[in-house]
Amino acid sequence: MNTHNPDFVTVDMRGLKAALVDRAQAQRASVSVLVRRAVARDLGLGEPDLHQKADAERCVATRSSLIKLSIRLTTAEAERLADGSRLAGLSRGAYLAGLIAGIPVLTSGTSRTEQLAVLTASNAQLSSLSRNIHSLSRLLTQSNVPKALVYRDMLDRLDGDIRSHLTQAAALLADLRPRGQSADTYHRFSR
Repeated sequence: MNTHNPDFVTVDMRGLKAALVDRAQAQRASVSVLVRRAVARDLGLGEPDLHQKADAERCVATRSSLIKLSIRLTTAEAERLADGSRLAGLSRGAYLAGLIAGIPVLTSGTSRTEQLAVLTASNAQLSSLSRNIHSLSRLLTQSNVPKALVYRDMLDRLDGDIRSHLTQAAALLADLRPRGQSADTYHRFSR
């Protein structure tokens, strides 16, 4: 009779175990959760719904700064916690710690993922400005004024575009930073 559970796999990490355990601790997730996510991504299965698994929050806490905490919630509260953490792209432990720390992006109801997408789009626009300035510089060096004049409108808007990007970046970073918390707490939530 085979008593082996087919859902379990043993893997020789070949020196990667310490980095894997450190990442799991930083993300406040179990090693199993991280491995399942990586395997699902590699297989092209997308992000699995790991928050429903019983062991999704078992943290391999070898550092004395992390402890495992059991709490009792109603079914509705537990579902809201799981939904909020999933929307924020955080483990339930990291999400709950962020709520306790008063991180505005988590407590305001705005989507952390959407804010990061806005910042990414702004970064792409800023990158485009950089390429355009390089092209303009090349045209001016070649004394090709008629073609350089095409960039005139871009130059007129340049100051406003850069200020807008910096304002967005500053607002996002402020919303990701816990109020009155250490830089270590900030780094756990900004990943």
